[in-house]
Amino acid sequence: MTHLPAEFWAFVAERIDDRVERGVRVFAAADLPSGEVTVRVDWSSVNYKDGLATIPNGRVARINPLIPGIDLAGTVIASDDPEIEVGTPVLAHGYELGVARHGGYAEYNRLPAGWVVPLPQGLTARDAMTIGTAGFTAGLSVARLEARGLSPVDGPVLVTGASGGVGRTAIAILVERGYETWASTGKASAHQDLLALGVAGILSREDVIAESARPLDPERWAAAVDCVGGATLPYLLRTLRYGGAVAASGNTGGAPFATTVFPFILRGVALIGIDSAALPIAERRSLWERLATDLRPRALGDRVTEVTLDGLPEALDAILAGQAHGRWLVRVAV
Repeated sequence: MTHLPAEFWAFVAERIDDRVERGVRVFAAADLPSGEVTVRVDWSSVNYKDGLATIPNGRVARINPLIPGIDLAGTVIASDDPEIEVGTPVLAHGYELGVARHGGYAEYNRLPAGWVVPLPQGLTARDAMTIGTAGFTAGLSVARLEARGLSPVDGPVLVTGASGGVGRTAIAILVERGYETWASTGKASAHQDLLALGVAGILSREDVIAESARPLDPERWAAAVDCVGGATLPYLLRTLRYGGAVAASGNTGGAPFATTVFPFILRGVALIGIDSAALPIAERRSLWERLATDLRPRALGDRVTEVTLDGLPEALDAILAGQAHGRWLVRVAV
């Protein structure tokens, strides 16, 4: 279809009293927010944040009702921006998508032009969502570490939360780029999959949350991609090699953490915050070009689960329960 219909199907989460009702329903185009670019959505994905947007105490949804889905990929069917033509394959993620503005779990959406990324050559819409927000965050983590000077000759890199979307994609990128890559996960069931991705070794969750009586432990890691936060950060900081860095993007292990200044003032390490949601559009588009080329995580296609809008309740529950392995894609177009 090359025009926006008056009504279309969408997966909607609506808070009513102390509960959230969620499911596929007819949604009126008139209820979409304003924007310069209208997209027919082909694919989205399932992320932890999407799960939080559909539960009463998730503290993610900023409008009610909300179409969740923090990323999407599809085709432009109308545009008031001369740089984004009708028929252009595009993707979008971050900013307020699926949080304070309706997201990717709908057949159509209307977006600000400044949120839209033309799909890089070599990526299909499905490829883009296989990478998705999680893969973008992983790619940004690696790019920021390398911009600081990291290279494979510096030593091993540890990825925490390795069985999740960000962690698994970070491993795929790092291995492809020649790094000795280690994984940390609390899921024994994920070990075989991680070894197949090419990790050099696996640490348990207990290994990376253990407390130490010393502010600095023996130097081990050249860098780390931390998708967990909480008690993992003190371990990473006190075991980094001189001049190493942690790219931190997650808080599934908790928000607070306690450390000392000694890793910073005696080993010159750095803690790099990774925020993919508000990244300026020029840098976002540039990084997607790299995700289609030198940062492309080529080993992800074997761990993809597809669901339709009707299958979202089970998928969202699974990711909140920590039962999702690999990537979950949402086939929106029918």
